[in-house]
Amino acid sequence: MPQIKAAVCHEFGAPLRIETVNLAAPRMGEIEVTLKACAICHSDISYIDGGWGGTLPAVYGHEAAGHVSALGDGVRGLAVGDPVVVTLIRACGSCPSCASGKPVACETAVSGGPLTLADGTALHQAMNTGGFAERVVVDQSQVVKLSPSIGMQAASLLACGVITGVGAVVNAAGLRAGQDVVVIGAGGVGLNAIQGARIAGARRIVAVDMSQEKLAIAKEFGATDGVLATQDKPWRAARQAIGRGADAVFVTVGAIPAYDQAPQYLANGGKVIMVGMPHSGAMSTYEPVMMAATGQGMVGSKMGDVVIARDIPWMVDLYEQGRLKLDELISGAWPLEQINEAIADTKTGSAKRNVIVFP
Repeated sequence: MPQIKAAVCHEFGAPLRIETVNLAAPRMGEIEVTLKACAICHSDISYIDGGWGGTLPAVYGHEAAGHVSALGDGVRGLAVGDPVVVTLIRACGSCPSCASGKPVACETAVSGGPLTLADGTALHQAMNTGGFAERVVVDQSQVVKLSPSIGMQAASLLACGVITGVGAVVNAAGLRAGQDVVVIGAGGVGLNAIQGARIAGARRIVAVDMSQEKLAIAKEFGATDGVLATQDKPWRAARQAIGRGADAVFVTVGAIPAYDQAPQYLANGGKVIMVGMPHSGAMSTYEPVMMAATGQGMVGSKMGDVVIARDIPWMVDLYEQGRLKLDELISGAWPLEQINEAIADTKTGSAKRNVIVFP
């Protein structure tokens, strides 16, 4: 059985260990991808820190890109050497969610996996990907073939952070040109929600964040205004910038205060789009009579409600036209051996996206 290097989590909250592990060959409908880049998402960190529970030992990482290096039986439309982006969205294609055009909510359970430790112990392939490793074996539904003109580091961001932010705007919110937007959190996903709002033709895009530095970056990505979340009742400043409440408020951080305050930014008939994911058990509170009386609503958005075969090629095209920023999202590139340092840097909140790179 082929062996690869991977960053393994044996204990929640503990540093990852670089180990040699076993990777099974691709089975029917699966492909092997030799990775060139895997970005670090805050979801990976939440899992590693034990915020959502899960199975251990595990290999995390789910924002990946590389080249197809082996094909299982039955794979169509891909060849060895093709550049691909690897997502966590594994879709059976036939369950009620997939059949209704919502593959991110696929209802078919996945069992087993291609990874084992050196001694043969089962090793969990977290989020159907296990991208903090030199190679992955995934279902063909999880990948999209890329244009050869896009770099692997930029391409890896399309696996989660970009599609989640942009998709929340165009798919979950269905934003129309001329509407007004508030984005709470100007991190990796928030910046992409801002980009999505700009691309969709929003009139005003107000970024809300704890950091003045991040608000400045948000304006580079398309925000028209910035509001410090640390000020008293920041929604008043946002409403002043817009001239009214927002048609859509995107909560892109997993902070409960952000969720508690989000409805305060809304116009009548507006929607809160719930993107950021707090730790399990965390609770938020609302006054439902106000939302009912004003026709407001709340919508959950998983992975931007994307259909990857449709949405990723569109976003690649926008990138090639210079209309979607990807390279500017990358804060640093780190070898696999320095993954713990890269995670620590990501936790400071100063990085947009750190990327693990492979030779």
